[in-house]
Amino acid sequence: MERGGGLVLVCDDTEPIRRLIRMNLELDGYRVEEVCDGEALLARLQGETAELPGVIVLDAQMEPRDGWWAITQIRADPRLIHIPCLMVTASVQQHDRVQAEAAGLDAFVPKPFDPDYLVELVQGFMAEGREHEPAP
Repeated sequence: MERGGGLVLVCDDTEPIRRLIRMNLELDGYRVEEVCDGEALLARLQGETAELPGVIVLDAQMEPRDGWWAITQIRADPRLIHIPCLMVTASVQQHDRVQAEAAGLDAFVPKPFDPDYLVELVQGFMAEGREHEPAP
Protein backbone atom coordinates (compact mmCIF):
# COMPACT_ATOMS: atom_id res chain seq x y z
CA MET A 1 0.00 0.00 0.00
CA GLU A 2 1.24 3.50 -0.83
CA ARG A 3 2.50 5.39 2.22
CA GLY A 4 2.19 8.99 3.25
CA GLY A 5 1.26 12.00 1.24
CA GLY A 6 -1.82 13.98 2.02
CA LEU A 7 -3.30 16.01 4.82
CA VAL A 8 -4.93 14.50 7.90
CA LEU A 9 -6.94 16.72 10.25
CA VAL A 10 -6.88 15.48 13.87
CA CYS A 11 -9.57 16.73 16.27
CA ASP A 12 -9.23 15.78 19.95
CA ASP A 13 -9.39 17.84 23.12
CA THR A 14 -6.55 15.87 24.73
CA GLU A 15 -3.19 17.23 23.60
CA PRO A 16 -1.20 14.02 24.28
CA ILE A 17 -3.63 12.03 22.10
CA ARG A 18 -3.32 14.58 19.28
CA ARG A 19 0.48 14.43 19.62
CA LEU A 20 0.51 10.60 19.54
CA ILE A 21 -1.65 10.51 16.42
CA ARG A 22 0.39 13.29 14.79
CA MET A 23 3.73 11.61 15.45
CA ASN A 24 2.61 8.27 14.03
CA LEU A 25 1.06 9.81 10.93
CA GLU A 26 4.03 12.10 10.30
CA LEU A 27 6.39 9.12 10.59
CA ASP A 28 4.39 7.61 7.75
CA GLY A 29 4.77 10.75 5.65
CA TYR A 30 1.44 12.50 6.21
CA ARG A 31 0.98 16.19 6.89
CA VAL A 32 -1.10 16.70 10.04
CA GLU A 33 -3.09 19.64 11.35
CA GLU A 34 -4.65 19.65 14.82
CA VAL A 35 -7.77 21.23 16.30
CA CYS A 36 -9.15 20.79 19.82
CA ASP A 37 -12.94 20.51 19.40
CA GLY A 38 -15.76 20.13 16.90
CA GLU A 39 -16.34 23.86 16.59
CA ALA A 40 -12.68 24.48 15.68
CA LEU A 41 -12.85 21.56 13.25
CA LEU A 42 -15.80 23.04 11.37
CA ALA A 43 -14.24 26.50 11.36
CA ARG A 44 -11.08 25.01 9.84
CA LEU A 45 -13.04 23.06 7.20
CA GLN A 46 -15.27 25.95 6.19
CA GLY A 47 -12.46 28.32 5.25
CA GLU A 48 -12.99 29.22 1.59
CA THR A 49 -9.32 28.77 0.65
CA ALA A 50 -8.45 26.07 3.18
CA GLU A 51 -7.06 22.81 1.84
CA LEU A 52 -9.46 20.00 2.63
CA PRO A 53 -7.95 17.00 4.38
CA GLY A 54 -7.90 13.53 2.88
CA VAL A 55 -9.01 12.06 6.22
CA ILE A 56 -10.42 13.44 9.49
CA VAL A 57 -9.64 11.71 12.80
CA LEU A 58 -11.88 12.90 15.63
CA ASP A 59 -12.83 12.18 19.22
CA ALA A 60 -16.42 11.82 20.43
CA GLN A 61 -16.25 13.62 23.80
CA MET A 62 -15.13 17.26 23.48
CA GLU A 63 -16.35 20.65 24.68
CA PRO A 64 -17.96 22.90 23.60
CA ARG A 65 -18.84 20.91 20.45
CA ASP A 66 -18.29 17.17 20.41
CA GLY A 67 -17.41 14.78 17.62
CA TRP A 68 -21.02 13.68 17.16
CA TRP A 69 -22.04 17.27 16.43
CA ALA A 70 -19.07 17.70 14.08
CA ILE A 71 -19.76 14.54 12.05
CA THR A 72 -23.40 15.60 11.63
CA GLN A 73 -22.23 18.96 10.24
CA ILE A 74 -19.64 17.34 7.96
CA ARG A 75 -22.10 14.82 6.51
CA ALA A 76 -24.64 17.62 5.85
CA ASP A 77 -22.16 19.70 3.81
CA PRO A 78 -21.83 18.72 0.12
CA ARG A 79 -18.23 20.06 0.07
CA LEU A 80 -17.22 17.82 2.98
CA ILE A 81 -19.43 14.73 2.78
CA HIS A 82 -16.82 12.73 0.81
CA ILE A 83 -14.06 13.09 3.43
CA PRO A 84 -13.50 9.84 5.35
CA CYS A 85 -14.00 10.35 9.10
CA LEU A 86 -12.53 8.06 11.76
CA MET A 87 -13.70 8.40 15.33
CA VAL A 88 -11.14 7.46 17.98
CA THR A 89 -12.99 7.38 21.28
CA ALA A 90 -13.37 5.90 24.73
CA SER A 91 -17.14 5.84 24.10
CA VAL A 92 -17.44 2.23 23.02
CA GLN A 93 -20.83 1.06 24.20
CA GLN A 94 -23.13 -0.63 21.69
CA HIS A 95 -25.29 2.52 21.41
CA ASP A 96 -22.12 4.48 20.50
CA ARG A 97 -21.39 2.03 17.69
CA VAL A 98 -24.97 2.29 16.44
CA GLN A 99 -24.75 6.09 16.60
CA ALA A 100 -21.43 5.98 14.70
CA GLU A 101 -22.96 3.95 11.89
CA ALA A 102 -26.03 6.17 11.72
CA ALA A 103 -23.85 9.30 11.65
CA GLY A 104 -21.92 8.06 8.63
CA LEU A 105 -18.56 7.45 10.26
CA ASP A 106 -16.15 5.47 8.12
CA ALA A 107 -14.40 3.82 11.06
CA PHE A 108 -14.90 3.59 14.82
CA VAL A 109 -11.67 3.00 16.80
CA PRO A 110 -11.90 2.39 20.57
CA LYS A 111 -9.39 3.97 22.99
CA PRO A 112 -6.88 2.82 23.95
CA PHE A 113 -5.94 2.25 20.33
CA ASP A 114 -3.05 0.73 18.43
CA PRO A 115 -1.34 3.62 16.58
CA ASP A 116 -0.20 1.25 13.81
CA TYR A 117 -3.81 0.20 13.22
CA LEU A 118 -4.89 3.84 13.02
CA VAL A 119 -2.14 4.58 10.47
CA GLU A 120 -3.26 1.56 8.41
CA LEU A 121 -6.84 2.86 8.40
CA VAL A 122 -5.67 6.31 7.26
CA GLN A 123 -3.52 4.70 4.54
CA GLY A 124 -6.51 2.75 3.26
CA PHE A 125 -8.83 5.75 3.19
CA MET A 126 -6.19 7.95 1.56
CA ALA A 127 -5.61 5.32 -1.15
CA GLU A 128 -9.36 5.07 -1.80
CA GLY A 129 -9.63 8.88 -1.95
CA ARG A 130 -6.94 9.11 -4.62
CA GLU A 131 -8.83 6.56 -6.70
CA HIS A 132 -12.23 8.22 -6.27
CA GLU A 133 -11.69 11.96 -6.15
CA PRO A 134 -15.03 13.82 -5.89
CA ALA A 135 -16.11 16.04 -8.74
CA PRO A 136 -15.44 19.74 -8.10
